[in-house]
Amino acid sequence: MLIGVPKEIKNNEYRVGITPAGVLELVSAGHQVYIETKAGLAIGLTDLLYQQAGADIIDTAEQIYAEAELIVKVKEPQQSEYHLLRPGQILFTFLHLAADKKLTDALIDSGASCIAYETVTDKNGALPLLTPMSEVAGRMSIQVASHAMKNSQGGPGILLGGVPGVAPANVVVLGGGVVGENAARMAIGLGANTTVIDKSLPKLRQLDAHFGPALKTLYATKDAIDRAISRADLIIGAVLVPGAKAPKLITRDMLGNLKQGAILIDVAIDQGGCFETSRSTTHQNPTYVEEGIIHYCVANIPGAVARTSTFALTNATLPYIMQLAENGFEQAFANDSGFKQGLNIHQGKVTHPAVLEALG
Repeated sequence: MLIGVPKEIKNNEYRVGITPAGVLELVSAGHQVYIETKAGLAIGLTDLLYQQAGADIIDTAEQIYAEAELIVKVKEPQQSEYHLLRPGQILFTFLHLAADKKLTDALIDSGASCIAYETVTDKNGALPLLTPMSEVAGRMSIQVASHAMKNSQGGPGILLGGVPGVAPANVVVLGGGVVGENAARMAIGLGANTTVIDKSLPKLRQLDAHFGPALKTLYATKDAIDRAISRADLIIGAVLVPGAKAPKLITRDMLGNLKQGAILIDVAIDQGGCFETSRSTTHQNPTYVEEGIIHYCVANIPGAVARTSTFALTNATLPYIMQLAENGFEQAFANDSGFKQGLNIHQGKVTHPAVLEALG
């Protein structure tokens, strides 16, 4: 199969769809790989490294889209790429369609079969292709919050871990999944007073057993959320409903109960955000203030550490790319029903139930 990897063009997105090591695996199996020139240059993956792995370096994205049977990306196609997709082509990337009707309509019109990393499941119902980026985003959420808390960044001037004689920051994590667990790990590591809120008692028990008394856990009731966020210096929104829009856990009216200068990090912004006042931002302009509350809503948080993210993502996606290349998507789905859950658009129709419900 001819596999094409265009350069990412989303704002400050430096990840690339596959590493040279991934290319070598595909080429060794008899497949051909096109890489757009300089696709990985920003993270030290030069054209020469890709050529040494067996890839063909292509000057333009247009040629890649015109010739490749399978397009492998990181982020959803941008508006300038919509017209490049074609009927019968397979697109394999993050899509997050529940919050983006314009993109959904464009992909429907393209005639391509579009598989979303974020809705592929494994035999245990987990999300193997979303997990590595959720791990990165969870850990990054605390790093970016620490930076945003500086007075020089317009923040309240709070050190997350405090110092002897000065209390640490109060961090509340809404959601105890992969993002939430990794955010908690980092916050605890920096010495912050950390609480995770989730509606799954088994998950809370698991977190309690893992972190012990360093982590406080709360069952997710409205009262528990209201009380916790009123004391928080930092709130991480880490909820996920696979394929669907994120629930709004903090409304505009609730902002008045927060500390002035508190920081909201909305890791769920790709799925529409879990705060009512969230709107997508970029790494170039990551924050804005609503009702005296600082919002950080960057839609591609892992792109800030693009080298780590690229290698972590390829580790997860390569077996699936290989399945598509070896068998085509229909046979690959027949072999793996969880992989089939990744199909979001096919033959001009939305095929994932949660996406269909979210878009009405």
